[in-house]
Amino acid sequence: MVLGAKTRDGLPVRILVERLKVARRLYIQTGPRPIIVSGKDEAGVMAEWLVRNGIPREDIVEENAATSTNENLENSRALAPDAEHLDVVTNNFHAARTKVWAWHLGIPISVTKAPTPCSDKPANYLRELGALPHSIARVIWRKLRHAMKSGRD
Repeated sequence: MVLGAKTRDGLPVRILVERLKVARRLYIQTGPRPIIVSGKDEAGVMAEWLVRNGIPREDIVEENAATSTNENLENSRALAPDAEHLDVVTNNFHAARTKVWAWHLGIPISVTKAPTPCSDKPANYLRELGALPHSIARVIWRKLRHAMKSGRD
């Protein structure tokens, strides 16, 4: 599966192109299998890019409801419930947060990291300095809330 990222004027931005290039390479290396593209506003753009770059349309599954990393994972897992694990493609700066959410959701994943274009590194790594601790805090809160509910039952 490929996690969504921004699009601009109906095209993927550089970060998303890097993810799609990695997904295409993996598809070619491992043989045909479905590629889930995930993201509310991105899935269609991602699917179009993959088709234009040689991936058969019938091998692309669009998950077009997710608006966050955890929703990307949950919704994509629902589309592939029998898969042993999800092969997730995201950029290197986003891998840790993806792993935190997958662990919390109980979704077995392997992450393949796409490179981040140099000009995009400062903003995205800076964003992760806040986003990763925020996600960890949300996971801890969810675990505590679940434990408190279970203790009352």
